[in-house]
Amino acid sequence: MMADGFVQNGAKVYIASRDVEACQATADELNAKGPGKCFALRANLLSEAACKKLAEDVAKHETKVDVLINNSGVGWGGDVEHHPEKAWTNVLSVNVTSPFHVTRYLLPLLDAAAATSDAARVINIGSVSGLMPQQIDSIAYDTSKAAVHHMTRVLAAKLARRPNGGHILVNAIAPGLVPTKLSTGIALVTGKSFEELQQNIPTQRYGHASDMAGLAIFLAS
Repeated sequence: MMADGFVQNGAKVYIASRDVEACQATADELNAKGPGKCFALRANLLSEAACKKLAEDVAKHETKVDVLINNSGVGWGGDVEHHPEKAWTNVLSVNVTSPFHVTRYLLPLLDAAAATSDAARVINIGSVSGLMPQQIDSIAYDTSKAAVHHMTRVLAAKLARRPNGGHILVNAIAPGLVPTKLSTGIALVTGKSFEELQQNIPTQRYGHASDMAGLAIFLAS
């Protein structure tokens, strides 16, 4: 979604995933559209070491990063009695800890961009689930997104003025219902299609790829 929008607006984009083959297939699809370029990297962000390696892999190709979008995410469906520690820890590690470490290890490249432009940007992907309780049981996910929102506030304050005189602007996007691979679980749990679910939304429409891309490009501009 967001990578598509950036590539179509001429940006050079790196996307990362545990499944590098699927990631490369997406990159090929986006490159066919152009005019920008998309490159695929392998990354499993369950550990600090993996986050550091991703930053190092980016640094092999680039001397600066203008925009970082932290969009990795996993979920776990289950009520309070069915949230095992491993599931809870996995969700918090991927959704909260990895964005922090990726941002931290990419600071040198973000600083390089901040020193040569008005500001570098970090965009964290939160969720409306982090703003209010939801009907479905996804406590770990909801908690993680609330943490992402506050981490964004803290990073925005701490990174706004950098030692080199540059600035890094940190913002978050908190989408509602947007059809993605992750959100298909909502339809499975509720037994309702996206078309049925959108009837509970005041505007009677769910989010579209263009909504996500447009907002991300706005925050990156």
